[in-house]
Amino acid sequence: MEKVTPFLMFQDGQAEKAMKYYTSLIEDSQITNIVRYGANEAGAEGTVMLATFTLKGQEFMCIDSHVKHQFSFTPSFSIFVTCNSENELDDLYQKLMTDGQALMPLGNYGFSKKFGWLNDKFGVSWQLNLPN
Repeated sequence: MEKVTPFLMFQDGQAEKAMKYYTSLIEDSQITNIVRYGANEAGAEGTVMLATFTLKGQEFMCIDSHVKHQFSFTPSFSIFVTCNSENELDDLYQKLMTDGQALMPLGNYGFSKKFGWLNDKFGVSWQLNLPN
């Protein structure tokens, strides 16, 4: 086995917008490669056939699915972020909550100083944690 990489499948041409959004929110993050659908290919021209990006050094892959599926993201798989300060956690939570949905609002649930779980505007689930 060479490596294991989280893979996100977006629908409706949202992959590039999501990557740009995530890499703008988290420092030391970048889009590393984008292969786009061309004319007369399976997906809409210019959308993401396959891309890679990193968030704080963790590599992710993603696509824009050219097939409309009856499923999307689920909160049972989430991106877990350990924050260094309460301000960092609060700021990231508020930004990710824009047009998103709280699953566990920011609070002290007993297992850390502060925690929040949400689905962002793309449907991707995030857990933000400030350890004790």
